[in-house]
Amino acid sequence: MEIPIMVSMHETESYKMVADSAKEFAEKNLGPHVMEWDEKQHFPVDVMRIAGQLGFLGVIIPEEYGGSGLSYHEYISIIEQISIVDPSIGLSVAAHNSLCTNHIYLFGTEAQRCKWLPKLSSGEHIGAWGLTEHNTGSDAKGMSTTAKKDGDDWILNGTKNFITHGKSGDIAVVVARNGDKGDNHGMTAFVVERGTAGFTAGKKENKLGMRASETAEMVFNNCRIPDENRLGEIGEGFIQSMKILDGGRISIGALSLGIAKGAYQASLKYSKERHQFGKAISSFQAISFKLADMATEIEASELLLHKAASDKIQGKNITKIGAMAKMYASEACVKISSEAVQIHGGYGFTKDYPVEKFYRDSKLCTIGEGTTEIQKLVISRDILKN
Repeated sequence: MEIPIMVSMHETESYKMVADSAKEFAEKNLGPHVMEWDEKQHFPVDVMRIAGQLGFLGVIIPEEYGGSGLSYHEYISIIEQISIVDPSIGLSVAAHNSLCTNHIYLFGTEAQRCKWLPKLSSGEHIGAWGLTEHNTGSDAKGMSTTAKKDGDDWILNGTKNFITHGKSGDIAVVVARNGDKGDNHGMTAFVVERGTAGFTAGKKENKLGMRASETAEMVFNNCRIPDENRLGEIGEGFIQSMKILDGGRISIGALSLGIAKGAYQASLKYSKERHQFGKAISSFQAISFKLADMATEIEASELLLHKAASDKIQGKNITKIGAMAKMYASEACVKISSEAVQIHGGYGFTKDYPVEKFYRDSKLCTIGEGTTEIQKLVISRDILKN
């Protein structure tokens, strides 16, 4: 059995510096406002600009396009550290990096990369990515949004929903159908800039968790865009999207890891400070065993994620390992967040302690960028194929 080489990444100086920088950013810029933003469902665009200035919005983009030129290992650490403080912002940073920005980098021409990536990487522009629709969650091939060729332009019509930064995003990568429904090669990807006629924001969702990360509709009504905004070949939009989601699952896994660590750290601290029957509750086996399970699942999640990152860096196919890492880490973070509330007892059900928010935020991780059920489908197909 091959031994994954990724643990050493945690020992490098650059990895530690990046992680410390992300931690400092989160504690300074996010920590004081977490519950205020959550209550108001406020998406802090100004803080995203700061994240861009620090290099957190173009993490895996080469320096020649204005990015930080870092690896997926450092990328995991950035999302993780931000999410320990506020998973909502961790989600926004992840979506900006792995979906919109990465799609342009992987499938854009040199001219397209030079045009859009520097402003996305710096935070001057916020990115959105439109695949999901009201009637096509897991069934992306059944999308209704159309793209019809008209001379040298394309006309987009339809609505995308559950889009991170669907209202505030300056640049959106949109996948639309130019062929028959259900055809793998019947969809094409385009870049649509905010301000383009016929491109507007629709309903903003009122969510259970991740409330400071904006989720809204993107509406296209006879939206005309030039062919030069097309990413890759006509008909390759769905295939591109599946490749983007492979890497995006590492992002959601890292988000899950941050939530799990945040909930665990809060529980460990509370269990040592909370006394019942004359002793700290951490001394009771019922509590200490919960902490043991939490710590073990965090370690397992981290190893899976960095194995996926190592394979990604080496150019290996990460469809299966990415799905495994995302599935395990997301399910673990839901379980850990639930146990964190249990350890806190009645206080865990109040907004005075952070575990209440971790609990609400955690559930999205088992849904976004492919549900747990879809991950099992991906994994099982790969296993049976081989």
